[in-house]
Amino acid sequence: MRWLNKLPGSIRSASGLEWALWRKLPAIWAAGTVLPLGALGAYHWLADASTPAAARAVLLADYVVVGLVVFHWTAVLTIAIGCVVVMLMKGPAYVADGLAVSHSDQPRTEPEH
Repeated sequence: MRWLNKLPGSIRSASGLEWALWRKLPAIWAAGTVLPLGALGAYHWLADASTPAAARAVLLADYVVVGLVVFHWTAVLTIAIGCVVVMLMKGPAYVADGLAVSHSDQPRTEPEH
């Protein structure tokens, strides 16, 4: 017994922006991760954290960059899920196993209470 049966006569829709975006997502993810972390590394290297105010500024930069990277990852993951959903929706149609409906030949005319 097969789980997914293709609907006879169904066609795939033409691919669009979802595939172009799907192919670019690894590069977008890497750039959005490496660039902020590289900037943070350069800030750490150039900053003089000898005073408490400067040390606080460096720690604040750490928190901001970590938040930015995590936000970027969630945005990329959300876009990836959207791409997958659109790819599945544009694919061929599938039919589930049909269930017999008791009143399919003679539909009821009065509403059920």
